Parts: sequence; structure tokens; C-alpha cells
Amino acid sequence: MAMQGFLEKMLDTLDDNIQHKVKKFCITSACCQEKNFHHLKKAFWISEKVRLTGRRQECKRSRNFQILVYSAFLSLLKAVMQMNERKLAIQGGPQSVRTDPGDLFTWPIITAEDEQAVLAVLRQGKMSGTEITKQFEQEFAAWIGAKYALGYCNGTASLHAAMWACGVGAGDEIICPGMTYWASALPALSLGAAVNFADIEPQTLCINPEDIEHRICERTKAIVVVHYAGYPCDMDRILPIAEKHHLYVIEDVSHAHGSLYKGHKCGTIGHIGAMSMMAGKSFPAGEAGMIVTNDRRLYERCIAFGHYERTGGPSRFNPPDNQITDPQLAQYAGVPLGGYKHRMNQTCSAMGRVQLKYYAERMQAIQKAMNYFWDLLEDVPGIAPHRPAQDSGSTMGGWYYPQGLYRSEELGGLSCEQFCEAVRAEGVLQCFPGGNDPLHLHPVFHTADIFNMGQPTMIAFGQRDVRQTRGSLPISEHIHEISFAIPWFKQFRLELIEEYAAAFRKVAEHSRQLLL
Repeated sequence: MAMQGFLEKMLDTLDDNIQHKVKKFCITSACCQEKNFHHLKKAFWISEKVRLTGRRQECKRSRNFQILVYSAFLSLLKAVMQMNERKLAIQGGPQSVRTDPGDLFTWPIITAEDEQAVLAVLRQGKMSGTEITKQFEQEFAAWIGAKYALGYCNGTASLHAAMWACGVGAGDEIICPGMTYWASALPALSLGAAVNFADIEPQTLCINPEDIEHRICERTKAIVVVHYAGYPCDMDRILPIAEKHHLYVIEDVSHAHGSLYKGHKCGTIGHIGAMSMMAGKSFPAGEAGMIVTNDRRLYERCIAFGHYERTGGPSRFNPPDNQITDPQLAQYAGVPLGGYKHRMNQTCSAMGRVQLKYYAERMQAIQKAMNYFWDLLEDVPGIAPHRPAQDSGSTMGGWYYPQGLYRSEELGGLSCEQFCEAVRAEGVLQCFPGGNDPLHLHPVFHTADIFNMGQPTMIAFGQRDVRQTRGSLPISEHIHEISFAIPWFKQFRLELIEEYAAAFRKVAEHSRQLLL
């Protein structure tokens, strides 16, 4: 190669000891690529001058010249290496993330204490009991700050029960954000109700309070708010709307265990909170769910709907238990009004009790790590943190499914998909266009005939037609263009987090390479 010949010629002006050092590092180095030849030639113009004047041997003996050339080599190599460090990995440059993450992403954290608690349930054959679950409920209610908590087999069942408890039935409507997981909305259809989807805010990714009130009609029963990716909804703007129209507010807290809204835990702000505790959530209890409320009536209705063993009826697995005081519900004791068995498996409640003991500590580590990650990227163009202001009194809880906000216009029009692809190439496997697909476009909310009535369930019970087509919820529909998933750090490992942040910075600051 021309470059190698030029370097060898330049090195010939150095003494043997320095030649050996520089040759070993430089001539075979990947940083000395042919396309960087002009940089080398410019830096070592003195070599040609020496050769042409015929003073080569004299200069070779000059100590000052040795120092000059050796310093020039080191400066040049540093500059060339920096150039290659800036080269994106997707184009052949080095990856930003090179260290094994170890336990940085390990979740859930299962210890011997979890294992022993679950094994005790198995060995005693108490999987279908309720005594451990009741202990878990009491402890969870105390932790979250609610009068009542009721365990469920999963989060979907808890949302289903919460809707029924709030009076949602055939021909009714609920209002729900268009961009969320299907369990936030779909149980309404199984109750014969329709879902009127509202758009989200581009900064919070939560339901837009400005898009709620005009959707309310005489058949609207509840507003479902989803604290998306741990970000609390703007409850101060939502609750007055609900109060004005005598509507229930159901909080879906599946992403927001421990999130604070102005100092109050999410799930305790509306009329009832419902949440998943499946293994991947920030609060994991195997496969489970929970409702929390301060309203005794809603609590009892949830019991009556799917917890027959707590209505006073006989049971072979549990001692007599009657938690129903409402005479209208008491007459149906012994069977669940919904026809469902919502009881939590006690292997999950046993695990949940252990997890709760350490959740505050683990949540604090997650918050410290995630906030540090975003602090490192505060001045980077094109991306912004999805988190409340630090002085707002609101927090992200366990940061489930963490997101970043994407601003294509700041990166020359680079698409979110291209950005994420380049970040993945840097070694960040968890980066992809974020958010759930918009539900209002899914066929189940347009054509599904769940009850075999000959027409879509969304309009089968005499309710108005609130089905929505493309273009009706523009923010929800462009979610994959305005947000992206980021790594969910479970431990505060400073140097590792810095590597991941460096990947995002590198791609954003050199995004023009992807537009050429």
C-alpha cells in the first residue's frame, strides 16, 4: 500500500529503538487506513524535506529531530484513532458498547428468600389458598397508601374487574388512550361496552386531557388512564373532567409501580387502580395482578365479580370468609357474578411478599441509573428524556419499558428506525422505535363479533358508533416515529451506563453519516 511505503520511509529517519515501537503500533494498525493517507502526508511533510536535502543521516543522529518526529507520530495517530472512534459501527467503526453487561439488565431479581417462600407454598399444597395472598394484599395496601388491595391471577383480570365494578356494561362506553397495551381497553368489549379512544400527548405519551371531554356522552362510564412507561398522567386536569360528568377514573398502573404524581403514588389518585405483576414488570410477582382502592363499594364489587371464596360461600380450600356487606351482592354468595375465578396463585403472592420487601431499594437503584443515563445525554440533539421535571414531585417508579423522545427534524430528517438501527449496531440491543401499536386501528375494535350477534361488538348493544379510522389520532399513529425504547438498567453501574449513553450520543452527533 502507498501508505505503508510512506510510513516506512518516514520511520527510516528514526533510530532503531523508536522505529520498533512506532512500527509495532502504527504500520499494522487498523487506524492507518489508505483513506487517511493525506492526513499522514500533511503531518510528515518534514520527512520529504529531509530526504531531498540529503541530510537524512545527519538528522537521524539529531535528538531534537527524533523527538519532533516521534511526537508528530503520536499526535497523528491519536487524531486518526479519534476519527475512527467517531465512525459509526453500522458503517464499520468500533462499537460503543464493548463490556459484558453482567447483571445490569437481570430481572426479576430472584434470591434464595423468594425460592424458599415459593417452595413452602408448593410443599404445603397451598397454591389455591388465600391466607398468604391476604397478607400480601395488606402489605401492598400499606405500601401504596390505599385502604383496600385485592390480588388477581393477572393484570388483565384486575382491569376487567375494575371496569365492571365501575358499572361498565352492555351499551356503555369507556374512554381510553389510543396508544397502550390491549388489556387497558379490550375487557370493555367483553362487558358489551365500546371503547372511545383518545389521543396521547407527545411529551408524556399519556392520554391527552384536552382530547377527553368532547368524547363524553350519557353512556360514558369511566376514563381509563395509563401511566405509560412509568410517566404519571396529568391527573389534575383529568379528575375535574371526571367529577364534572360523574365518571369513574380507572388507573392502569401496570407500567408505574411506585411512580409518584406530585408526591402521591399512582393507583391511589383515581377511584380505583389496577395493575399487572407479571414477571417482566417493574414489580414482578410471577404472573399476577392487583386492584387498589379507597372505596369499599368498588372493593366489594370486585370481590363479587371474581372472588367467590370471599363472599361467604363454603369452600374446601379456605375457611369461611365473607367480605361482602352490600346486601345486593350478598344474595349471590358462593358464586362469582362475572363467572370468573380471579384468585391469585399463592406461589405468586408468596413471591410478591418477598419482592415488596426490597422493591423500594431496587426501585431507587433503577431510578438512579436511568436518571444518570439521561443526564449524560442532556445536550444531545434529536433525543430527549421521557421523564417528569425533577422539581415536579413526580417520578417514574420502576421505569418499566423506558422510552426516549425522538426529534427527527434535529437530525436532518433521519428516521427513528434508522437511528435505532444505528444504535443497535453500536451494541445497544434494546433500542427500537417505541410504544405500542395504536389500538383504534386494530380490527378487533372494528369488526369483531365477540357475542355472535351478527354485528361488531363495538356497536352491538345500541351504543353510538365510535370506531375510528386512520388519521383520527395522529400522535398515537406516529408513535414509532416520535419515541424509542432505551435500555432498562436495573443496577447503577456507572461505567457501563456511560458506554450505553455514548452509543446514543455517537449516533446522534454523527447522524449525517447516515444521510449521505
